[in-house]
Amino acid sequence: MQDAAHTVTGTASSYGIDKQGVRNLAAAHWNLSVPVLYECAVRRQEGLVGAGGAFVARTGTFTGRTPKDKYIVEEASSKADIWWGDINRPVSEEVFESMARRLAAYFQGREVFVQDMYGGADPEYRLKVRIVTDSAWHSLFARNMFIRPKTDALGDFHPDFTILHAPHFFAQHELDGTNSDTFIFVNFARRLVLIGGTEYAGEIKKSVFGYLNFLLPAKDVLPMHCSANVGPKGDSAIFFGLSGTGKTTLSADGSRTLIGDDEHGWSHKGLFNFEGGCYAKVINLSAEAEPEIYATVHRFGTVLENVVLDPATRIPDLADGGLTENTRACYPLDFIPNVSATGMAPHPDNVIMLTADAFGVLPPIARLTPEQAMYHFLSGYTARVAGTEKGLGNAPQATFSTCFGAPFMPRHPSVYAKMLGERIKQHGAQCWLVNTGWSGGAYGVGSRMKIAHTRALVRAALAGTLKQAPVKQEPYFGLYVPEACGEVPANVLNPRNTWSDKAAYDETARDLTKRFESNFKKFEAYVGNDVKAASIRAAA
Repeated sequence: MQDAAHTVTGTASSYGIDKQGVRNLAAAHWNLSVPVLYECAVRRQEGLVGAGGAFVARTGTFTGRTPKDKYIVEEASSKADIWWGDINRPVSEEVFESMARRLAAYFQGREVFVQDMYGGADPEYRLKVRIVTDSAWHSLFARNMFIRPKTDALGDFHPDFTILHAPHFFAQHELDGTNSDTFIFVNFARRLVLIGGTEYAGEIKKSVFGYLNFLLPAKDVLPMHCSANVGPKGDSAIFFGLSGTGKTTLSADGSRTLIGDDEHGWSHKGLFNFEGGCYAKVINLSAEAEPEIYATVHRFGTVLENVVLDPATRIPDLADGGLTENTRACYPLDFIPNVSATGMAPHPDNVIMLTADAFGVLPPIARLTPEQAMYHFLSGYTARVAGTEKGLGNAPQATFSTCFGAPFMPRHPSVYAKMLGERIKQHGAQCWLVNTGWSGGAYGVGSRMKIAHTRALVRAALAGTLKQAPVKQEPYFGLYVPEACGEVPANVLNPRNTWSDKAAYDETARDLTKRFESNFKKFEAYVGNDVKAASIRAAA
């Protein structure tokens, strides 16, 4: 039987990939549907089909992003606007053009898969994105992850931005001057990203996010690394947070409509999702605590990355972190019940900043002033623990990722922080800091905050009841902690009360205040006196 990909294709654009230097191909498969992409991926032995129907792929050497392999082309039109440094490192136009030519040559004689998609639910600000890859399952990932145009829009689709993706094509780092043979090259002038040497699909997703993070501030839109949902009364909320802090879990609440789980814009009209899918961490996912996401793992159309399968039954084992703790599920948004049909929502009533404090000293929830919100947004604190990343010891490691997404921010963090502060004040949003990390002691001594407690606190905040509750300012971080919240034991609200060794709590809290103070020094020149006054200072 002839493979379906050789007899069926989606709608091809009149703006061909030959105009982007990709030509002399064995075949170009345009906008293939999910079933056909499955057939291609299985035929090419790119992965397996799990019980329930998910496509399961392994990403080999890299099971996460490789930030030291990402570069931005230093060129005249954008270089003055880039926050150059360890995160945004330059590469010359000459090296980029050399790599683009070699990549185009690599594609010759191969099958490629093209998806023409949108980044951005709001038609006023959306980006036309083209993803060209020689991997069928990565094309399936892109089809899940971004917003699908209607068929009649594909014939004359003219991309604003293109990703050329070749996971098995490598740089020559001695020749190219790169960190390794893996590369992610971003060229804002050419509106082109080149990705090679890594199979981790998150690099595709984050390349679109990074491009929007550069583009949208010039259009007075704040791009945000956050999830979002909206209540039955039209009250929307956003959830900032780094990986592992609960963005996806807490926004997927059956009582509220999900807008999106990871990336949004805040325009003069309100919120809009950048994506058409979700990319959720699934290690130790629970059917009881996270039923909506759990269901997607066993569904046709979902892509699972590095999830271990039982070899006989093909049932996914979500507790097995043998390949990586960073196991992922990529699925279309409409796999989640009660999802927004438009991907848009009004201005948020609540702004929640999530942290997984593995030191166990931050309260489970605290009310923030607008100035404190600016401070915590610029700080972007969480903590990593052993098991989540290679090379970590037993002690928690503090992580400060500004704007809760430093690796994806091409502009200086102060640009995004200023825009956030203006919007919070203009629309009167209430801000909260929520700790989904440890209670009763640091990692290894205490225990993870109960998801039931976190959900109860977040729901009370969104309902407005917690806003009216009396608060007490704790001494170390200056946070305003509610004194009571119906479903949550009062002693849980004050983290010091959960520690049996109060002196150890005090010592750990003092140490963390020093880390906050040291980290924020680089931002002090960019904020006003009001934010400086709200800063955390090392406790005596």
